[in-house]
Amino acid sequence: MKLRLGIDVACRAAHQVACANEAGEFLFSGRRFRTTVKDLEELWASLPQQAAEVLVVMEPTRNAWIPLAAWFAAKGAKIAMVTPEQSADLRRYYHKHTKNDRLDARILARIPLLHPEGLRLSSTGELGPADPLRRATRRRRSLVKRRTATAQRIDALLEIYGPQWADVLGQGDYSKAALTVLERTGADPAALRRLGHKRLTALLIRASRGAWREGHATAILAAADTTIAFWAASGLNFAELAEDLAAEARLALHLSEEIATLDSRIGVLYSEADPAGLIASGPGMATISAAAVLGALGNPDRFDNLAGVRAFTGLTPSLDESGTSSRHGPPTKAGDPALREALFNAADRARKTDPTLAARYHRLVVTQGKHHNSAVCTLAATLVTRLAACWRTRTPYQLRDVDGTPITPEQGRTICAEHYTVTDADRAKNRPKRVSKRLKQGTSRRDQESPSDAPAAGPSTPNATQRTPT
Repeated sequence: MKLRLGIDVACRAAHQVACANEAGEFLFSGRRFRTTVKDLEELWASLPQQAAEVLVVMEPTRNAWIPLAAWFAAKGAKIAMVTPEQSADLRRYYHKHTKNDRLDARILARIPLLHPEGLRLSSTGELGPADPLRRATRRRRSLVKRRTATAQRIDALLEIYGPQWADVLGQGDYSKAALTVLERTGADPAALRRLGHKRLTALLIRASRGAWREGHATAILAAADTTIAFWAASGLNFAELAEDLAAEARLALHLSEEIATLDSRIGVLYSEADPAGLIASGPGMATISAAAVLGALGNPDRFDNLAGVRAFTGLTPSLDESGTSSRHGPPTKAGDPALREALFNAADRARKTDPTLAARYHRLVVTQGKHHNSAVCTLAATLVTRLAACWRTRTPYQLRDVDGTPITPEQGRTICAEHYTVTDADRAKNRPKRVSKRLKQGTSRRDQESPSDAPAAGPSTPNATQRTPT
């Protein structure tokens, strides 16, 4: 029999020990003892005498583990030390994955007693995923991500032809005309040559409603000639590559049609949920973005206060507090990722229209040296608080200058552009500061990987280093 002793070492109080066999079955647990010869002898005598091996597992708790390790080693036991990070992760693992119905029911029944502030009563009419607006906005987000991934695959395939196609058809967000050309021809140079300038021009005019005409047709045929000249000696199979591009283009066109249909449906659902357009009245908000915020946030009236709205988004900074020290960290990310994404994008647009948000963004980036994402997250938390306040008071969002003067959106954009523009030079000045700060912080307890420039802890080989006599 092989025994495993897990000891929770204490500095002043009694230690606790659990004994298990090699199959993980506990022989006893929760037994207490202190670092005395009497207690240790009694513990050792209580172990089964037929044990062939005893392994003692401990954490290096200050220096209290040293006498225990020495005593057990003298008895012939093996000692294994584990880092606190490892044991903490294992505790979280067991709490997460240990599950049975009886335990779940008992925990749920005791939540009001154990953690009453964690309860959130559902308001009347709150349906969660059954709410059509929330479901439609989530589906649209999924379709947009799939279309983006499809466009990235088209980018990668066009790069095989050559870099000139990115200048001709664009990249990332392809127009309907570009996708139509790819669907019909797959950008096959031979197929484009057979199609000819006249028929290609007619196809472009029909697909783009006149936006692309003879000039684009000439550029596409020139790109095809460049591809043929480049691959003349290598023998690329244009037909097979064109099949893959045509398939991706068909998928992108279908996704675009689904998104357009869904946008019409979302517009109707949003008008029913917010007839006054209170959420859409905010800067940087349109019907689709307002529907995404309202669908993920739910009825703002269900929150006790505006601080609860901010906390629900997960955009509030985390707090690490101990005694007299406190430090704010990154956002908690405790809310819905779709809500944070919609608010982030809306805040990035709003800072170009709302002078109060633009002034705050300018101060965070230029004066305090914050990264763009950090500053926009701060603006997003402010924006959702204002939108919730507008919903509670049933008044539209009112744009104001920094002195409180009401302004129009056109005036707001002018003020933001003239007084609160952050240049590339302003951002470049902050980069050395952030890099220097990261280097000074070093590695945290959650990330124990050493930096690439850290000195080695020992020789690079297991063999002893041989010194050459002088």
